[in-house]
Amino acid sequence: MIKLIGLPFDENSSFLRGPADAPAVIRAIWNDGASNDYAENLSEIKEHVIWEDAGNIDKTTQTTAAYFDQITSTIAAIVDKGDKPLCIGGDHSLTFPAIRGIATKYKQLHILHVDAHPDLYHNFEDNYFSHASPFARVMENKLAVSLTQVGIRTLNKHQKEQAELFGVKQFSPDAWTINDIQSLKGPLYISVDLDGLDPAYAPGVSHHEPGGLSVRALLHIIQSGKAEIVGADIVEYNPSRDVHHMTARVAYKIAKELMARMA
Repeated sequence: MIKLIGLPFDENSSFLRGPADAPAVIRAIWNDGASNDYAENLSEIKEHVIWEDAGNIDKTTQTTAAYFDQITSTIAAIVDKGDKPLCIGGDHSLTFPAIRGIATKYKQLHILHVDAHPDLYHNFEDNYFSHASPFARVMENKLAVSLTQVGIRTLNKHQKEQAELFGVKQFSPDAWTINDIQSLKGPLYISVDLDGLDPAYAPGVSHHEPGGLSVRALLHIIQSGKAEIVGADIVEYNPSRDVHHMTARVAYKIAKELMARMA
């Protein structure tokens, strides 16, 4: 069973707040009746059959580290039962504790990361848990044996050095091929930052970075893979910057296609 988990948290955002409101808006789109419950391969994405809404993991008064521990323990319990988490955030810092939970069961984890940004800073703006740093935390803690990043178009010297240090494969929006995707091994975790898409397709993000992937290209990446997906997240949706809920509907579409592959 796939477990949908909301992570309403954006305290590690470096520019704008707003992604904490994303889970509620994406759920509202899911239930508004405008789209059917089928993926493009004709899989029926039916609640209580292939997926269940497991609610939110809310941060109350605890520290960020304690909140991350709560996310990790919740995800670890899910995968221990043989279920698969699909997290909707929230800022990208949440990927680190989610993967940490996945890695309690899957010791040879591979990651596909779609984003405009590498998110490999060692310590961005004196915040070790910044949304610009989750994959540095993942790789330095040896939570994955490979990291492949697609859509990258903001690389700088420091993050290039980090990518070389951790052996990260990086592709700009027009450099990846289907062979690159189909050659990915499993078990696989997919992390989708919505600013990996061109802002023309996803205006509801905090960081508008032109020159990104189309929605169709991203769907092609998800649909073309062969490796077993054991967990995934969709992050960095900022409802305060969206237009007519366009980006929320994109997030919903991506979630359905991920579920079709995960089921």
